[in-house]
Amino acid sequence: MLKKLFAGVAVAALALTAATAWSATAAEDISVSDAYVRAVAPVVPNSAAFLALHNAGATAHTLVSASSPAATNVELHTHINDNGVMRMRPVEGGIQVPAGGVTTLQPGGLHVMLIGLQHPLTEGGSVQLGLTFEDGSTQELTVPVRSVAAGMGMGMDHMQHQHQH
Repeated sequence: MLKKLFAGVAVAALALTAATAWSATAAEDISVSDAYVRAVAPVVPNSAAFLALHNAGATAHTLVSASSPAATNVELHTHINDNGVMRMRPVEGGIQVPAGGVTTLQPGGLHVMLIGLQHPLTEGGSVQLGLTFEDGSTQELTVPVRSVAAGMGMGMDHMQHQHQH
């Protein structure tokens, strides 16, 4: 009886291993479109990146962090309404990308905050941006720098953003 139990557990473990080996990673399921970083004046220490995450997979995924050599700190942010005042805050738990769906990071909503820029971001340039997902898979992007008016809808609060926790 114990032998049959161990055999059953071994078969289940093998099936799970095989299923895991054939499943796509988040980075394979997710494609990125419409990515850009806002250009900022040389004296402005922060900027933001915006993009659309398209999940072609059958499993929801989570963007858990971002990185860039262009900034000393990179965070996933959102806007919240704090007693009638819109404020930016780090996203807790990452940014969800539903199976078969799209999550858009845009001005006035979810975005990637670049804090402590290492050099001025000028229109026509580009920024390296790394995305890390819940399963540890990553995507490395080269994102164009667009004028500060690109995607403008919430004012210029990203440029005056002060890092807060």
